[in-house]
Amino acid sequence: MSLNILLVRVSSLGDVLHNLPMVADLLRQHPDAHIDWVVEEGYVSLVRLNPNVRRIIPWGLRRWRKSLGKKETRAEIKAFFKTLREQEYDYVFDTQGLLKTGIIMGAARIKRGGAKVGLANGSEGSGYEGISRIFHTRSIALDPRTHAVARGRLVAAAALGYSADTAPDFGLPGPDSSNRPAWMPAAPFAVFFHGTARDAKKWAPANWIATGQALAPMPVLLAWGSPGEKQEAETLAASLPNAQVLPKLSMDEAVSLARNAALAIGVDTGLTHIAAAFVRPTIELYCDSPKWKTEGNWSPSIINLGDKGAPPGAPEVIAAARRLLGQA
Repeated sequence: MSLNILLVRVSSLGDVLHNLPMVADLLRQHPDAHIDWVVEEGYVSLVRLNPNVRRIIPWGLRRWRKSLGKKETRAEIKAFFKTLREQEYDYVFDTQGLLKTGIIMGAARIKRGGAKVGLANGSEGSGYEGISRIFHTRSIALDPRTHAVARGRLVAAAALGYSADTAPDFGLPGPDSSNRPAWMPAAPFAVFFHGTARDAKKWAPANWIATGQALAPMPVLLAWGSPGEKQEAETLAASLPNAQVLPKLSMDEAVSLARNAALAIGVDTGLTHIAAAFVRPTIELYCDSPKWKTEGNWSPSIINLGDKGAPPGAPEVIAAARRLLGQA
């Protein structure tokens, strides 16, 4: 009899991405398993790219919390929990370890003898909330310095009794040359993921400019997610003859950008990690966050440079880009 398994990982972009290899691991051990996933509605399209997820249950808390007093919002929340409880599960995994994800786990139904499994502790610097353990039937302890991709994989492996020692398989498709948006060049292009919410994680503008100039005439696309990041992109583009500031992208378009890049260079942020998960030639830049936590370590097409408090210099990044492009 096939297993029914629910994964609860609702946010954020990079964390949802890093949870994807759990799906391949579980199906490797139980090929007939049915895997469902609760995820914040803004990231549904990312999870949908993995064809082995049977059902995606959208969680709209980011939107709901703005209108909790409205009857329509309360009806949506009620409908969410009704959908969540339609299926009985053999295993429910909460790999986020927050009160809100614990509540989702607590509301899910499990079969007699089933298990609700989660994290017994958080990683260094994570937002783990210990109260989430009250919803577990089993809590798995991990080394506080466990890589973000390994966390969920190790939790599932401990619960089901197998080893998660293979390279992670994100279950994502390859590049897609069809139906490219008008802003995406037909020729090979580089993308700079320069924006991040925390200023300390940013790479100096002079470094981006030197790198972009070294890549010329290869087109360099500059993505942004906020008015401040757009202004930064425009400032960089003014010093680069081969740069293009992109329009505001939807989540689907941003994922397509990462999926099709001939070279992605970015700071420690979700879109950089998406390019690495697609195994595109990627340079991950660590300026004020620990490299051990999220570095792309599953392919020689990914180069990780810098570390917390030790950002890489432009010459190092330029040399890495030339290696990945076969120019070294």
